[in-house]
Amino acid sequence: MPLKAHILIIDDDANTLASLARAFRLAGHEATVCDNAARALELAKAERFDLILSDVVMPGRDGIALLEDLKNIGVASPAVMMSGQATIEMAVKATRLGAVDFLEKPISTEKLLLTVENAVRLTRLEEENRDLKRRLGRHQIVWASPAMREVMAQVEHVAASETRVCIRGETGTGKELIARTLHEKSPRHGGPFISLNCAAIPAELMESELFGHEKGSFTGAAARHIGKFEQAHRGTLFLDEIGDMPLAMQAKLLRVLEEGEIERVGGGSPFAVDVRVVVATHRNLEEQVKQGSFREDLYHRVFVFPIVLPPLRERREDIRVLAEHFVRQLAEQNHWKPKSFSPEALETLERYSWPGNVRELRNVIERVMLFATGDVVEAATVVRALPQVAASAAGSSAAEYANGTLAQRVESFERETLLAELKRNRHHMTNTAKALGLERSHLYKKCQQLGIDLRSIRQTE
Repeated sequence: MPLKAHILIIDDDANTLASLARAFRLAGHEATVCDNAARALELAKAERFDLILSDVVMPGRDGIALLEDLKNIGVASPAVMMSGQATIEMAVKATRLGAVDFLEKPISTEKLLLTVENAVRLTRLEEENRDLKRRLGRHQIVWASPAMREVMAQVEHVAASETRVCIRGETGTGKELIARTLHEKSPRHGGPFISLNCAAIPAELMESELFGHEKGSFTGAAARHIGKFEQAHRGTLFLDEIGDMPLAMQAKLLRVLEEGEIERVGGGSPFAVDVRVVVATHRNLEEQVKQGSFREDLYHRVFVFPIVLPPLRERREDIRVLAEHFVRQLAEQNHWKPKSFSPEALETLERYSWPGNVRELRNVIERVMLFATGDVVEAATVVRALPQVAASAAGSSAAEYANGTLAQRVESFERETLLAELKRNRHHMTNTAKALGLERSHLYKKCQQLGIDLRSIRQTE
């Protein structure tokens, strides 16, 4: 498939601009032209180009100066320089400033198009590589504790097999990350990894989600739907919270695990699927079997190799490395400046009980990043971000809202909470909205609903 690019061309010669633009457009590219460095800088600030092609010798600021300006304002588009008066020194300087190539005029159209295509293709590969690293970073398992060392050794041991794995652990311990790691380390890593949270799917939709359905098989089935098993063919299907699967579906899942075949809802006949099933739960499956809420035969099918994830409070050595990892991750995702923790701040994190485990830690670190004003996070900022502090603060002030109907008390509490957060963020609406987990537009509407006059409170404080 031919590569299409948006190219900015800078040259003080009108004929050169016209011929280059025509050549690029005939090749399927989009071309924007200008005849001076100042205008090129404005265009590069306003719009993203796949490649910048610039003459070197121009009146006013030349192409080398333009390269410096582009670098200083952070323009990442690859640049190719061209000149009819090229020198080695000129080419070396352009390369040092980031030019990917230097062409001598007159330039053959064939060579120019090949140079542009190679430069753009290389840049896009680099972008894809960075994006892949970011996505892998989101699923990276970070640990330093002996408890997690044992877990990772079990993962390494069982990943290469087809053995069914049951991952157990409290909510927020990272069960899906372990399942993804099992997949990535298995011979199936080139296939899909498909996940389904059994607790999040209504019982009446579970069969369709797992096995798919044919068009017209039930009211609302306007088209064929491919289920999770079929999507995971030659890969891994992760069934999270399997302890919440309805009993009727447990029987159908058992049949699929035994026979390796599925049948879409409304389908005519079963067909084979090649899927490795990994399950997870925070529940006690043995107790559920005794109570009759989980089938014993299914339990023996899925509970072949158990991996137990310890809660964060039992592996406190991981808190520091996880906190630092989340800071880097959040800073990159949100374009924030990275921060470090004071020793007291880290001690505060390590003393907390973490009922929500790693998921809760990440949420707290995100609040810390929003609350912190300096480059170093202090203990007071961590204390402010911890949920138990918010809960105790709410409890201590509950007496203030002890009168009126429930709706009146809730409204009063919301109003005081908004006013306090606005003051804390110096009436910066974007920061206040982030701290409260609201959209900025929603915050404005909420203030209006609660009778908060933003203009007047700014004047009185």
